[in-house]
Amino acid sequence: MKDDRLKLGSRLVIGGIAGFAATLAMTAAMRRMHARLPAKERYPLTPREIIDSGAKQIGMPLADDPARDVTLIAHFAYGALTGAMVAAMNPDPKKRTGAAAGVAIWLASYMGWIPAVGTLEPATKHPARRNGLMIAAHLVWGAATAAAIRELTLARETILAKGPDKDAPR
Repeated sequence: MKDDRLKLGSRLVIGGIAGFAATLAMTAAMRRMHARLPAKERYPLTPREIIDSGAKQIGMPLADDPARDVTLIAHFAYGALTGAMVAAMNPDPKKRTGAAAGVAIWLASYMGWIPAVGTLEPATKHPARRNGLMIAAHLVWGAATAAAIRELTLARETILAKGPDKDAPR
């Protein structure tokens, strides 16, 4: 598939939708893997930890129910944002490239901006199994994002493209 013709705006839209959709696959994988962790490591995963820490940092801690909703919104919004970034950089990623992008996002987040802003400790200070879970989840996200970008691009070029009007006189 060759879609170098797609303008940046279209790639951002496609990538945002793809990243949002891939976050569902990622979240399902996280939930399943979290259940397999040893009991002492089954505390909330990083998306919730980030929301709790951030809310505390700004002096607005959230009760459990609103924190769950904010975590869900933030998690999917971040997936959409990073999906848009992936599509902006590579309008035709393969699943392997997408998976690598997922790991790069994990690395930039968990070893980069998250500890840099004081939200959480770097991944090196978290249990290895939980890091493995989050890396695996980011591999899932990346591969799913790449597959969704490709499918949405094909849909845009075929079933969403202008064609003859079905009601036009023949």
